[in-house]
Amino acid sequence: MPTKAQDSMMIVSEPTRDELGARAGSHAGRVLREALRGGGTARVMLAAAPSQSATLAALAAEAGIDWARVELFHMDEYVGLAPDAPQGFATWLTTTFVGHLPGARLHRIDPAGDAEAEAARYGELLGREPFDLVLLGLGVNGHLAFNDPPADFADPCGVRVVALDATSRRQQVEEGHFATFDDVPATAVTVTIPRLLNAATVIASVPGRAKRTAVAQTLREPIGPMHPGTALRTHPNVTLYLDAEADPR
Repeated sequence: MPTKAQDSMMIVSEPTRDELGARAGSHAGRVLREALRGGGTARVMLAAAPSQSATLAALAAEAGIDWARVELFHMDEYVGLAPDAPQGFATWLTTTFVGHLPGARLHRIDPAGDAEAEAARYGELLGREPFDLVLLGLGVNGHLAFNDPPADFADPCGVRVVALDATSRRQQVEEGHFATFDDVPATAVTVTIPRLLNAATVIASVPGRAKRTAVAQTLREPIGPMHPGTALRTHPNVTLYLDAEADPR
């Protein structure tokens, strides 16, 4: 399908969610094989959401990746859930992706005790070294991770405890993760936008009609905090993968 640039961002549109995932997963596989060439290691930041399922499945099927040499991180986690709650993002990633990769290890955010202390710990774990690859999505309100609008594009911290806005919490109900709005935790630990974008390659997988407005705003609105997704346009190597339902063009 045609590919074209928006600012420095490449946009790839595929007819279906599965085709989007196949294309994005193949791209991610190429990035990782290149990062691992010569016997080194790779650092990968992962989003955890159904929108990422097709991409992660395609990446898991990629050949030639020594997952034992890949450090995996995830970008957010609810505060207040039981450690084994199925809605937990680290649990979801382990079940759907990491657990199927020989030798792979996920560094989990665990805010079960002091969330602020956990944010500081995880920020230190991330350090300042760029990620080789970030795989992310886009919220219906344009959030990246749980950086809801107005998002801080110059946050000096790598990881923060944040209050979730109502749109983000409703999205979790609409996607079937929680039965009611009140069941959705009100706070989370999230990696900040500057730390997410401290990466060699960013691949955004954004399928579904529910994301079309957020995609349009990401592509067309002035870059700024009320539309967090616009931060992607400030990075020199971002590819946005859409399906036909999410593509507003």
